[in-house]
Amino acid sequence: MNYEKLEKNIADVLKEQQAKLGYIREKVRLYYPLSSLNHFFGTEENTEGMMRILEGFRNFVRDRLGDVKISENDGRFCFLIPEEGADHVHGLAGEGDFIAELIELVREHGCTIGQIRELFETHSDKVYFEKKDNGEFDYLIRFEENPEDEYMYCFKDEGGHMTYHRFLPQDYEEFGFGQ
Repeated sequence: MNYEKLEKNIADVLKEQQAKLGYIREKVRLYYPLSSLNHFFGTEENTEGMMRILEGFRNFVRDRLGDVKISENDGRFCFLIPEEGADHVHGLAGEGDFIAELIELVREHGCTIGQIRELFETHSDKVYFEKKDNGEFDYLIRFEENPEDEYMYCFKDEGGHMTYHRFLPQDYEEFGFGQ
């Protein structure tokens, strides 16, 4: 089983959290629906089958993230990442991390979509940009050829303050945003 995608996503979420809130050595809980986990593994497992897969994941990441605890409730899986997992991810963050730069930019009142697009373009010359009108967000931006960052970044202008959510492509489609 290929566990790298899920481990990378957990690290990406923790990096984003640490960039937004600051680093604190603490346990972190992350929640994933069954459908997202099936996307990571290319499977169509039910809850019981996914719990078996995730037992292997726990063993795979133990040296880096520590003894990750996984529980499930109504198709939603909780990953309890211990303090050493947060430490490990904090050690991975470095200067020039795109997500840290993006968070710093959108924190500024008056940040524009033009500034955000410009930031993307400083990290790649192949950036996809689309104006959206779906009620959920106003713009979609993503890197076209960056296997390290395959997220769909969805921005909304909240009257002079930009907010964003990022989705994996499969989750973006599943939520119906691609239509």
